[in-house]
Amino acid sequence: MRILIVDDEQMQREMLQGFLEKKGYSVCTASGGEEALRLFRSEPVQLVLLDHRMEDMNGDEVLAHMRRESPLIRAIMITAFGSVTTAVKVMQLGADDFLEKPVDLLELLEKIDRIEQELVAAEEADEVTATLVQQELPVNIIGSSREMQDLLSLVHRAAPVEWPTLIRGETGTGKELVAKCIHLLGERKDGPFVEVNCAAVPESLFESELFGHEKGAFTGASNMRRGRFELADKGTLFLDEVGELPLQMQAKLLRALQEKTINRVGSETNLKIDVRVIAATNRDLKKMVAEGSFREDLYFRLNVLELFIPPLRERRGDIVELAEHFLTRHGRGISFDPEALSVFVKYDFPGNVRELEHIIQRMVTFARGRVIRMSDLPAEVREQPENGGMLSERLANVERRMLLSALKEHGWVQTRAADSLGISERVLRYKMKKYGIENSMS
Repeated sequence: MRILIVDDEQMQREMLQGFLEKKGYSVCTASGGEEALRLFRSEPVQLVLLDHRMEDMNGDEVLAHMRRESPLIRAIMITAFGSVTTAVKVMQLGADDFLEKPVDLLELLEKIDRIEQELVAAEEADEVTATLVQQELPVNIIGSSREMQDLLSLVHRAAPVEWPTLIRGETGTGKELVAKCIHLLGERKDGPFVEVNCAAVPESLFESELFGHEKGAFTGASNMRRGRFELADKGTLFLDEVGELPLQMQAKLLRALQEKTINRVGSETNLKIDVRVIAATNRDLKKMVAEGSFREDLYFRLNVLELFIPPLRERRGDIVELAEHFLTRHGRGISFDPEALSVFVKYDFPGNVRELEHIIQRMVTFARGRVIRMSDLPAEVREQPENGGMLSERLANVERRMLLSALKEHGWVQTRAADSLGISERVLRYKMKKYGIENSMS
């Protein structure tokens, strides 16, 4: 990572530069704002360490110029006047973090490491998204939240390897979609992707479903039938809801995975199999192992790599993007009223993305106009309790209402609304996007 240090104190610059170069970073320095901007325009800089007070130009002015030219630049502000007020101000200006002088070098290293990890995750997530745009998936991977960026980064790393992968997540979070992404990004992308819904197969038919059967193997077996393992040869076998596997079948599945061979029902011939296995569950398999309803050896065999898909209530920033995506798909020009969208985002969506899409389909069908209003929201969304939830959610609800109130009071003139709230216009626009607030007068 290329780091630009901007400070008018030569000793401070040299100390930080020497420390960071010893840690393996590429570093350039500037003694003031004008020099920093010249370097910024000519050097590929990912992170800037900015002194807050300098002779020719303050750090917040320098950062404002940099943000206009490159909105993705990351910044840590360094100030000799540390306080809560200063911290709030530099964060409002777009800095990722701030440090007080004298700089704690270990704390600085921790902050740089965190930013570097976020940059790597975002870059890998972009690679996944760019690749999947060219593939035929039932839906795109929607969501730019930190949680989804981290998930896509892990998908990027898991896809090229052949190790069994376990995907955990609540119902409706998109476990099958993530499994397909791993398949399409991996070495087996040209092979088949075969799914088995373990919750939908009758126990008496499980063995035949997975391994196939010979003609006459049992009553009704009028022809030879290949099982899902054979159909997935040279490709990927996706075991959805693997926690529903009967104990007897768990032992047979474990044997197939260990020996990489199967026997069709009614046959003694060993057939070699070459499949990558991806499993998914919405159940707590560790708890099931402790209770004796899931084999411990099978759990460890399936769980070489583990991915967790967070529920929507833990990544509310993605709700607006998902809603816009499904409105584009199903809505035929229908949009949300800001007040209705504000309430929609607060809903917990126990059914996650699947429930969100179904609610959008329902509202699009029954809406009496081109705008979805409060009266168009389903009762469970419209009548959700106001005072429950985590402190962070309640504070977010208060902030959302304050933003709406200020915008309406100032006729949706964002500059005036931002001034009345004591924040910058850029921060106001960011928060409007975060909470799905749109100009109701436009």
